[in-house]
Amino acid sequence: MNSRRGEQLNGDLKEHPSQAQLLYKSYQSTATHERREYLLYLPTGYEADGDKRWPVMLFLHGGGERGNGLEDLDYVLTHGPLAEAWIQRRDLPFIIIGPQLPVFGMTDQLRSRQDQPKPRRLPSGCPPRSQEDRPARPMVRAPDPTPTIFGRTEDYGDEGIEGGWHLCEQDLLSMVDVTLRDYRADPDRVYLTGLSYGGYGTWSLATAHPERWAAIAPVCGTGSTARAHRLAEVQMPIWIWHGGRDPVVKVQWAYDWAAALEAADHKTVRFTVHEDVGHAVWVRAYAGEDLYQWLLSHRRG
Repeated sequence: MNSRRGEQLNGDLKEHPSQAQLLYKSYQSTATHERREYLLYLPTGYEADGDKRWPVMLFLHGGGERGNGLEDLDYVLTHGPLAEAWIQRRDLPFIIIGPQLPVFGMTDQLRSRQDQPKPRRLPSGCPPRSQEDRPARPMVRAPDPTPTIFGRTEDYGDEGIEGGWHLCEQDLLSMVDVTLRDYRADPDRVYLTGLSYGGYGTWSLATAHPERWAAIAPVCGTGSTARAHRLAEVQMPIWIWHGGRDPVVKVQWAYDWAAALEAADHKTVRFTVHEDVGHAVWVRAYAGEDLYQWLLSHRRG
C-alpha cells in the first residue's frame, strides 16, 4: 500500500473492522516493464468476518481512464463498479480488482479528461453520478452506416483492439491469482466485466481463458466472434449490454455476438439493449442492482 494515497483509505480498522477498504497494490508489469499499481477494493465486512470467502470481480475500464498506473490510477474510479462501491459508497459484496490500462500511445483518448479532477470519496455523502448520453439519432433497428471511433475486433486481428487490454493479459491473470492467494477469495466465483475498451478486453480475456471465470458481463464492447465457440463449450454465463444509439461501438456488432453464440448452441446468454442511450450504457448497467445479483447467482463449473 502506498502511504502517499492515505487520504483514500478508511480510518482505524481495529475500531471499525466492518468498513470497506481501498488498497493500492504494487506490481512489476510484463506489458510496460515498469512498476505500476492497481486498485483492490475489500468490501464492507471483509475484516470482521474471518471465515467468509468473498467473490472476486475483475473490472476493466474504458479508454479514457488509461494512464501510468501511479499518479493517474485514481481515474479508474471514474466509472463502473469501483466507482459505485468506493465513490458512491454502495455495499457491493465483492473483492474488486481495478487495474489501469497503459497509454500505449493512445494519447488522443485522454483529451476529454484534461481538466477533469480525479474522483475522490467524499468525507460524507456522494457526488452525482455521470449523466446518461441521449444522442439525437432516432431509436431504429437498422444498420448504422456512420463511421465509429473503434472498429470490429477483427479489424485489429484476433487478439483484441489496438492498444487494448489483451496486451496486459499476463498482468491481469497474475492480479487475479495474487488476490486468490493473499485474500479470502472464492476461486469458483471470479467474475469479469468491463466497459468500452474494457468491453473489448472482457471478450478477449474471456475467450482466451474461458475456464477462469464464473460469469462475464461485457458492456458496450465487442470481440472476435470467431471465438464464440470457446464460450459455448463451457456454457459461460454472459450478459451483453449495449446502447441502441451508440455512435462509438455499433450495436449491430453486439447482435453479431449474440447470433454467433446462439449458432454455437450457447444457452446461458442474456442480451440487453437500452435503445434510448448511446455509448455510456454503463451508467445504467453498473448503477442498478440486477447485474451484481446476476453475477452472484453463478459459480464456476
